[in-house]
Amino acid sequence: MLNEERSVFSAQEVVARRGIKNLLRENFAPAGAPLKQRFFDALPKLSKNRKADEMFRRFASLLRDDAPHSRVLVIGGGVLGAGMQQLVDAPHIELIDSDVYFGPRTRLICDATDLPFDDMSLDGVVIQAVLGNVMDPERAVAEIWRVLRPGGLVYVETAFMQQVYLGPYDLTRYSLVGLRRMFRWFDEVASGTQGGPGMAAAWAYQYLLWSFTSAPRARAWLRLFARCTGFWLVALDRFLIDKPAALDAASGHFFLGRRSDRPLSDRELVATYRGGFQ
Repeated sequence: MLNEERSVFSAQEVVARRGIKNLLRENFAPAGAPLKQRFFDALPKLSKNRKADEMFRRFASLLRDDAPHSRVLVIGGGVLGAGMQQLVDAPHIELIDSDVYFGPRTRLICDATDLPFDDMSLDGVVIQAVLGNVMDPERAVAEIWRVLRPGGLVYVETAFMQQVYLGPYDLTRYSLVGLRRMFRWFDEVASGTQGGPGMAAAWAYQYLLWSFTSAPRARAWLRLFARCTGFWLVALDRFLIDKPAALDAASGHFFLGRRSDRPLSDRELVATYRGGFQ
């Protein structure tokens, strides 16, 4: 259900199984046999989402308090995101997994800027690691607000101090205050850092190494080297994730909110800052 007049994707591309997820695999997955992929998957990771499990438990609990049955749209849900098993296992939640490509969980092909749902028809929306890859994020957030019922929940995660990972489809980064302004038509339930400064440093280290070459084989070996020598940086986030200054150097942020009929003013917005520059 793509609006091809506005979307950068076409139905023909989707049918051909091309899209941003394939680009992601080309950038981060090693070329070659599945055995090589399994070897890379067994290595220490340079990414760690430290809040998704907690936030999705809270998301599910809030929906259970609101209604015995909830419909939740997942934007960019072709594969199961970090922490999402909490919603899959919740018997009171019906997930509608959408994406711009045919993934293992895709039920609906659509663009985030043109959601094919009636006004106020959904109880929740999840948009995890997607908003920075949308051509018109303001319109996408307006669409989320439109399809949510009054008091409906949104959970969003976005990159901040993180390098480009989706090539031409990688567009925007948000500080926590910037993310809060994007969702100013929502009342905050919780917000903070989901990937800390240690993860940001680990990514920067890998991309520093990658800067020396564009050859796929060399980049694969440098990725291997980075993961074997830089994984300890990610472990630091276990101690840093809730520190105020971590908000200013985070790899990524999250926001959990409820649909509101009153926007947060810019004067109120700047008062929400709680980072290291106090």
